Amino acid sequence: MSGMSLLSLLFQQPLVFFVLVAVFVMVLSVHEYAHALVGYWLGDSTAKRMGRLTLNPLSHIDPLGFVALLTVGFGWGKPVPFNPYNLKYPRWGPTFVALAGPFSNLLLGLICALLFRFLLPSFGEQNLLIVFLLYAAYLNFALMLFNLIPIPPLDGSKVLLSALADPRYQAFRFFLETKGSLLLIGLIFLDAFGNVGIFSWLSAAAHGLFRLVAG
Repeated sequence: MSGMSLLSLLFQQPLVFFVLVAVFVMVLSVHEYAHALVGYWLGDSTAKRMGRLTLNPLSHIDPLGFVALLTVGFGWGKPVPFNPYNLKYPRWGPTFVALAGPFSNLLLGLICALLFRFLLPSFGEQNLLIVFLLYAAYLNFALMLFNLIPIPPLDGSKVLLSALADPRYQAFRFFLETKGSLLLIGLIFLDAFGNVGIFSWLSAAAHGLFRLVAG
């Protein structure tokens, strides 16, 4: 999840700061819980044994990722572990587990956007609940889209790797699995500090989804 540095808001707009932190914690917790839940449904109890089959944010927040969110505007949670050999569907099981996260963000984003649409006339745009729903919808949509990018360790990579299960793609799979994280980090830093707008489409697409639902 990315955005501006939250610490810059702490002394300028403290209420908005705490609303954004609450949004981040909620969105991240639901995303990771969805991974754990679908893995459990498909026969793997790894996440449950490690205490990840819960909505408790303390189980999902990565301290370094949280500090990074506050300081540089880009954060992450602890990945949910699973054993692909325990899943009911060996080839596509990892894909189902991976897509559970983005799907949960889509569902939660739709709920927040609809609540925003129907509550805004009564509460007004300055109401903290309305502000919460606005940011929650937007960040859910943005996180969903970002995680669908087919570069490891993002969820979209599991779909691509499952599709490329044929041995003839082994070399490409190996490249993605071993170099994907470095490629993604490089793109993020290039986008953040090079001002090249690699991920600018995320903001536009998330905004478009919100406007489509919220009106």
